[in-house]
Amino acid sequence: MVNSQVGRVIGTTASLRKRRRPLEQVIELAIRFTGLLAIVVLVGVFAILLQQGLPALFQTSPWEFLTGDRWLPFSEPPVLGIRQFFVATLWVTGVSTLLAVPVGVGCAVYLAEVAPRRVSDTVKPLVELLSGFPSVVMGFIGLLLLSPWVQNTLGLNTGLTGFTAGIMLAMMSLPVIVSVSEDALRAVPDEYRQASYGLGATKWETIWHVCLPSALSGVSAAIMLGVGRAIGETMTVLMVAGGALAVPNNPFTPMMPMTAAVASGIGNAVVGGPVYKALFAIGLVLFMLTLLVNFIAARVLDAQKRKFARN
Repeated sequence: MVNSQVGRVIGTTASLRKRRRPLEQVIELAIRFTGLLAIVVLVGVFAILLQQGLPALFQTSPWEFLTGDRWLPFSEPPVLGIRQFFVATLWVTGVSTLLAVPVGVGCAVYLAEVAPRRVSDTVKPLVELLSGFPSVVMGFIGLLLLSPWVQNTLGLNTGLTGFTAGIMLAMMSLPVIVSVSEDALRAVPDEYRQASYGLGATKWETIWHVCLPSALSGVSAAIMLGVGRAIGETMTVLMVAGGALAVPNNPFTPMMPMTAAVASGIGNAVVGGPVYKALFAIGLVLFMLTLLVNFIAARVLDAQKRKFARN
């Protein structure tokens, strides 16, 4: 009797496996297809940038293109130097990172380690809601509200500066930094905290010496994602950075980051012309810069994982 029941159970299980197998195969194929599609799209974008941008890079030399500070694409012959755009991108991204990282990580620590659960469940969705704001709306807010405040407070000739753009980008980078960092802190095993308290550490000593080091890989990834968001943002910096073509010596002057240069120039570019190819070359440099940031983030993440695996 028992053997017959076991046989029926085994037969039922085998039958279910046979019925599930086609569905599992379809799901597996769909997952493989989406993964392959992502790779194909990335390679395709890179190939288009290379095809359209390399002629401009080698019109003089890649070094002159990257270090030249004159942008005269309509002259004969065209003079193409993007140092002012590159430096402006570094200024704006630097200001954004300096403002967003301490605020974002601090907010994540508060939500994960200090705030009551009810407060955390209320505040985190509000912070993440900021990522849903259209960039043109953020640029409009910066243009009407932040720019006059920066001008009057710092005594500048204009409030449309890289500093203003950096503040706006910091606000736009906060959601990803807060969300990913908070998730990383919550992933730290509670046994670590209890062991620290058992050794006599205070709550803040536990946060600083136990929780943050344990979550460092996730926090580092969050910071890099925030930096990537700041580098690639277009509309906001186009509206509030000032649009000056000179090489900026400090963040309190008008400037034009690379994304703004592409957005402002594409409307006047003739398809296949020198300006068109020069803008694709800027896009290629921007793509490589973003790829470098993501590569560094991945290496930091892997290093931290290996470190904690050894420990």
